[in-house]
Amino acid sequence: MQLEVIDWTILILFFITSIAIGIITSKKASSSSEDFFLSGRKMPWWLLGVSMVATTFAADTPGLVTNIVREDGGGVYGNWVWWSMLLTGMLTVFFYAKLWRKSGVTTDLEFYELRYSGKSASYLRGFRAIYLGVVFNVITMAGVCLAGNKIGHVLFGLEPYQTLLIAGIITVIYSSLGGLKSVLLTDFFQFIIAMVGSVWATVYIVNLPEIGGLDNLISNPILKDRLSFFPDFENTELLITIMIIPLAVQWWSTWYPGAEPGGGGYIAQRMLAAKDEKNATWAVLFFNFAHYALRPWPWIVVGLASLIIFPSLESLQVAFPNLAQSYIGHDLAYSAMLTFLPVGLLGLVATSLIAAFMSTLSTQLNWGASYIVNDVYTRFINKTSTPQQDVNVGRISTALLMIFAGLLSLGYENAKEVFDLMLLIGAGTGLLFILRWFWTKINPYSEIAAMAISFSLAIFFFINSKLDEPFIELSGNEKLLWSIFITTIGWIIITLITKPETNKVIDKFEALVFTNKDGEVTKFENFGFKILGFTSATIGVYATLFAIGNTIYGETFLAMVCFGIFAVCLAILIRIRKKIV
Repeated sequence: MQLEVIDWTILILFFITSIAIGIITSKKASSSSEDFFLSGRKMPWWLLGVSMVATTFAADTPGLVTNIVREDGGGVYGNWVWWSMLLTGMLTVFFYAKLWRKSGVTTDLEFYELRYSGKSASYLRGFRAIYLGVVFNVITMAGVCLAGNKIGHVLFGLEPYQTLLIAGIITVIYSSLGGLKSVLLTDFFQFIIAMVGSVWATVYIVNLPEIGGLDNLISNPILKDRLSFFPDFENTELLITIMIIPLAVQWWSTWYPGAEPGGGGYIAQRMLAAKDEKNATWAVLFFNFAHYALRPWPWIVVGLASLIIFPSLESLQVAFPNLAQSYIGHDLAYSAMLTFLPVGLLGLVATSLIAAFMSTLSTQLNWGASYIVNDVYTRFINKTSTPQQDVNVGRISTALLMIFAGLLSLGYENAKEVFDLMLLIGAGTGLLFILRWFWTKINPYSEIAAMAISFSLAIFFFINSKLDEPFIELSGNEKLLWSIFITTIGWIIITLITKPETNKVIDKFEALVFTNKDGEVTKFENFGFKILGFTSATIGVYATLFAIGNTIYGETFLAMVCFGIFAVCLAILIRIRKKIV
């Protein structure tokens, strides 16, 4: 495949714009660590919401969705493995966004020394900063880099190290220059490109002669068992695996980037950067609506179309004979379908994928660096550091994180493998993050136990799966359930046998985050309205998701019914909005 002058022009203009934004915002970002990592806490909901969506529009996400749709026994319904996480997001919207913004912390890890006290709280904060900001963050970014490597090879003929050098250097430059504000502005710019490119490419691909239009795609016998939104209810094993476990267990029990129970990570960073509590809440609500309802279908449709043109892994290997065997997976099919795009559109779509790649990396880099600076460097290493020293350490950390992620990506094989590993690492910790705001017996040892147990089990299962003769044979869901059960039981036992925090610490924490407008400390104010908001918003987003899907399938009546349900849910949210923010 050959990119023409117009394709390269689009791509180069994108790179120049991204770097220019970093340069323009660099002066303000250099004034303090709060400006560098939180943009002075002055950001509006719409910019923060779009940034969250752009960050989760990673280069590996279209590949992951394609992988789910294509894999044996898979289909559209396979996406419940991540659709279920909408419940996690809505929990954050209605119960935790306001609390995070009221806490006034710089990073979500600073929470530990508000909620807990003593050396154990300090140790937990520092350890968690390294665990999440470096280890887990590098694992996450490596998965994004893997997708970038595949895209670089398919669209540009680049070797993995070449892709990482080009995109990585540019991302590090604008991220380290302008801090979070640079990331937010480039996210907004990149998200527009990514969505336009994604939708336009889908329309073009569906109308390829090999596909023959949307009606022919949907009626193609190859896709007969892959179009349903729900797994076959008569197939109990499939129903439990695909839908019941994610909806009944996974969403509240696992910690996953962008879908942390109770909020956390870069989602918390965006909430902390908001102008006020209302902007923090609406930002997360917009993110969940756009992420789960508006964005998935272009990826799903391209994944379905790829089964007609590249029906097997062998057909992908034939199409890309120079690509290493370890890179041949179902997630490659999304990039492979883009090779059919014409001049101009190819440049736009290539740019959109690079934008998605860089958007996610820039957020992860800024977020990880914020932990290293705020929760390690200024907390333990140099407590009298100047603002300029903090910013410099942040910039150095940004570069080092990118290097480590790029190196680790060379050991990964496919997007689904990365997704499953991250689910395992966070398995069993979710309930703790939900309850720690309300259950006063939870203490630093609860959190340390949860981290240690879940991480140890994840590493054991990961290594075990790579052995020629595994110690134990378990399916992916069996590993997840055992990890959730053992980790949850483990940290609850530790909670019950160790001392809770003192009343003084708990009272101070609750006065900070639970004080209402009348100056009263109340944990459960308007709790019923929040449950109603949570339920209405969740149903409304799923209704929109299925409305769009039914429109694509040509099921007009069902689409109208789903849009009607969304309208009712929206009316409820508007009616109770003052009770939930």
